[in-house]
Amino acid sequence: MPIIRVLQVEDSELDAELVLAELDADNIGYEVRLVDDEAHFVAALDEFKPHIVLSDLSMPGFSGEHALELLRQRDEELPFIFVSATLGEESAIEALRKGATDYILKQNPARLASAVRRALDEAEARKANRRAEAELIRAQRFESLAMLAGGLSHDLRNLLQPLLLAGDSLQDYQDDPRLARLGRLVRDCGKRGLDMVHSMLSFARGARRAEQVRLGTLFSAFDLLMQGSVPRTVKMELAIDDPELSFEGNHTELQQCLLNLCLNAIQAMPDGGHLRIETSRVQLPEEFFLPRESPRSGHYLRISVIDSGPGMDKAVLERLFEPFFTTKEAGTGLGLLSCQRIVSSHGGVMRVDSAPGKGTRFDLYIPLDELVADGDQPDQMDSLEGAAERVLVVVEEAGQLSLLSDMLDAYGYQAHASQSGTAALQWIEAGGLPDLVLLDADMNLMTGVRTLAALIEYGYSGPVILLAHPGAPPNLDELPPLEHLYVIDKPVATQVLLRTLRKALGAASGAPG
Repeated sequence: MPIIRVLQVEDSELDAELVLAELDADNIGYEVRLVDDEAHFVAALDEFKPHIVLSDLSMPGFSGEHALELLRQRDEELPFIFVSATLGEESAIEALRKGATDYILKQNPARLASAVRRALDEAEARKANRRAEAELIRAQRFESLAMLAGGLSHDLRNLLQPLLLAGDSLQDYQDDPRLARLGRLVRDCGKRGLDMVHSMLSFARGARRAEQVRLGTLFSAFDLLMQGSVPRTVKMELAIDDPELSFEGNHTELQQCLLNLCLNAIQAMPDGGHLRIETSRVQLPEEFFLPRESPRSGHYLRISVIDSGPGMDKAVLERLFEPFFTTKEAGTGLGLLSCQRIVSSHGGVMRVDSAPGKGTRFDLYIPLDELVADGDQPDQMDSLEGAAERVLVVVEEAGQLSLLSDMLDAYGYQAHASQSGTAALQWIEAGGLPDLVLLDADMNLMTGVRTLAALIEYGYSGPVILLAHPGAPPNLDELPPLEHLYVIDKPVATQVLLRTLRKALGAASGAPG
């Protein structure tokens, strides 16, 4: 058992020593503070922060019953044991009813040590239960948030789709600089909104898949999530040395880790301060690693979270990653442990440098086995032009249908717009089979899959592009096998759609995509 803080309410020093002798005899380590009046008792609760109170029943000008009442007004769980020579059976029962943990007669103190141990164990068990209940409530809250985010993302993607298509279309007007600038603004707003949707949805769902994480995208989404959480008294600074750097990891978990560290830093600076998040590439030698870590020299991405707060002393640093250890009144003590596990799951390590009055610095080291840059595969704009292929576009929402059709016409395709599956079938009856079908999977009256099934019955066997919401792929079980079926996440960017069109048409004709 670690050293415990004992607050003794006793006016007799001799009796106090006899009580403590029982703890000594049972090898219970303790610090003690002795008080015998209300003022010192209340002060000790605030300053000494005892683990347990041992109180006599009656003293001149003060009483154990009043001490218990004062304690329970502040803390309903802290163990309180009466140690008295005058406590009768009825008084003992009444004391327990009012919130005392136990009572010991001074004439028979033999079971005092065991009563103290049991009271502390029960108090710790209650705290653990409360933490578990809080975590359960928190998990249920996140589950509800995930359901809400999933529903909202559907509508938000539909709203963002016209921004992406219209922005790309306006950018094509290079002879009119004002329209081109407007196009870039509209497209960038659409992409920024889409990044926000992706970040909130993946964070709420707690996705765990490995993926290519682009540093610039990670911190753009992080910046969006932090907006509204940084008070005016705290200056937050982002210094990303290579936004194009990509590495294998988990976007959502890294966001969670960064959010936890930054929110902790903000809470540690209630009067304001400076918060800096920076990244750099470093080379780590084997001697950098601690004995409990697997030495793995090589190139690493270092993400640093640096604050100008009060810092932490050695005692806090030693317990920093203990489960449920926290210096915050409302904290669970699980945040830093989660950060450490997230970094470890990426094959990396964490370091912390802090001292009282010098602020705190957390460094996350993520291994960089393979570096991937967005510029490795530049878009080939010339290869995206169509050759007057006939494309049947079936989208229920009128604005998106118009934008898609206009964009395809501008790139050399013959786009034929249909606002429903029924209209698409009527067009085929009148005009014949198209070279490619572009379908929205989420239409209401006649879904994309049912429309496609009807088109196949009419004899269509060419390439198909389905626009679908991420995480909710269309059920294709009722369809026969399709050789050239491509599913694209909504909202779709112009370049992604055009590249998929060329790939699908090329594959269907036997030419390279």
